[in-house]
Amino acid sequence: MHLIKAVVEYNDRGFLVYADNYCGAYTRGRTKEEALGKLKGEVQSYLLWATGIGFPENDLAEISVIQEKFSSLQIHDADTEVIFRTEKLPLDHSEYTELKNLVIKSAEDFQELYTSIPDKNRTTLEERQTFYGPIPRTAYEMYEHTNKVTNYYLAEIGIKVPNLPNIAENRINVFKHIESTPRFLKNTCYKGSYGEQWSLKKVLRRFIWHDRIHAKAMYRVAANIWGQEEIRNPYFFEQ
Repeated sequence: MHLIKAVVEYNDRGFLVYADNYCGAYTRGRTKEEALGKLKGEVQSYLLWATGIGFPENDLAEISVIQEKFSSLQIHDADTEVIFRTEKLPLDHSEYTELKNLVIKSAEDFQELYTSIPDKNRTTLEERQTFYGPIPRTAYEMYEHTNKVTNYYLAEIGIKVPNLPNIAENRINVFKHIESTPRFLKNTCYKGSYGEQWSLKKVLRRFIWHDRIHAKAMYRVAANIWGQEEIRNPYFFEQ
């Protein structure tokens, strides 16, 4: 039996559900039931991505909601502020190393997906505004946006880092700065922009989560244009 520990962030416009014990896995829904109903499938694709092995076919997964938070942000557009209770605890070296490897793998896989797209300026998405401005519609815009948040996330925990243009190289560079910070495994909590709470563990989860949001959109648009067989799918997304 696989237990999925769910953290729910919500308001009257939607729900974001995160798998606390599968760092970066998430679902969205108009209702709590809708978002929770998608979580097992999300964790299955996440496991295939992270380990190469999903749930055994005859195995069961159970969801337990361990934390809920009301948010005034635009949850329906994946605006988020929640910090998990587990993201306030100190990190040990093995947990940090596991998360570091996943964060780097996610960036490398994002790069692989992006590189496989023949025309990075072609899209089928309509123009739409969100809380942060126009949505990224092309693969190029999604790549630039996803990479651009790197130094923003790090600045929230007091680490200044210049952004490099290649997302995988940028992510590796991030860890050089993190590991040069004294007592980084203490996982200190910070009050960041707009009063939001941040910690190193939250930053690592946000990297993987944010990659998945835009990788899903990038893959689905590209697969619709060129076909699934032409586009790399290292995240094991379903179209």
